[in-house]
Amino acid sequence: MTQTTRLDSVEIPSLKGKVSDEEWAIREDLAAAYRMVAYYGWDDLIFTHLSARIPGPEHHFLLNPYQLMFEEVTASSLVKVDVTGNPVEPTPFITNPAGFTIHSAIHMARDDAHAVMHVHTPAGQAVSAHSEGLMPLTQTAMLIRGEIAFHEYEGVAVDLAERERLVADLGTKSAMILRNHGTLAVGKNVGECFIRLYFLERACQAQIMALSAGTNLSHPPQGAPEITAQQGEVGLPLAANLLAWPALKRKAHRLDPSFAT
Repeated sequence: MTQTTRLDSVEIPSLKGKVSDEEWAIREDLAAAYRMVAYYGWDDLIFTHLSARIPGPEHHFLLNPYQLMFEEVTASSLVKVDVTGNPVEPTPFITNPAGFTIHSAIHMARDDAHAVMHVHTPAGQAVSAHSEGLMPLTQTAMLIRGEIAFHEYEGVAVDLAERERLVADLGTKSAMILRNHGTLAVGKNVGECFIRLYFLERACQAQIMALSAGTNLSHPPQGAPEITAQQGEVGLPLAANLLAWPALKRKAHRLDPSFAT
């Protein structure tokens, strides 16, 4: 008997057993990431995206159904899309091809970009509007700061010509502050990408709180930010893959196991 999940009037047939084990594992991870983005309050209604590449020569990716809140996303509801953001298989959902502009550019340019996450949090947007970007005010900021690239605002990201400039600005970095827009993270897998985004968002939040408290700030001694950045480059992926992401998936299961359906 085929299992289904019902969201209002939409029935979502389970894809478990109908896709490869590798694809299903990626679907579960990405659905968990959507749920945790909602849990931490980083979602922006139905807008912004988290995407993941499906291994293979077809250049297919998983993207959220455009009309679902992040807290509703399930492994089976994720839409398999091509490089233009259009579904490659029948689906009851719609996608936002324009919203995939940023993601597709990075996925296609970077072999290591198996997951890309982009959000519009108030703290991230506030830092993106600050002339100095992310400042080395906290350990969290220093751990992620060396990985951050910047991209100037060009309007809502619907112009495909912007992809080349965005990729050039990102270079080999694994995180980005899109000026006057928001934050972005890249990872070799969903968990690594999520933890990188977590560090970036926490650092942005702490910076806004510190600046709001006054101008008498304590700055780290010379050389400390650089040392901490080097430690972050090595330690963050290890912590993400071995410790933090498995723990977050357990938390997602405790909160609502339906993400894995």
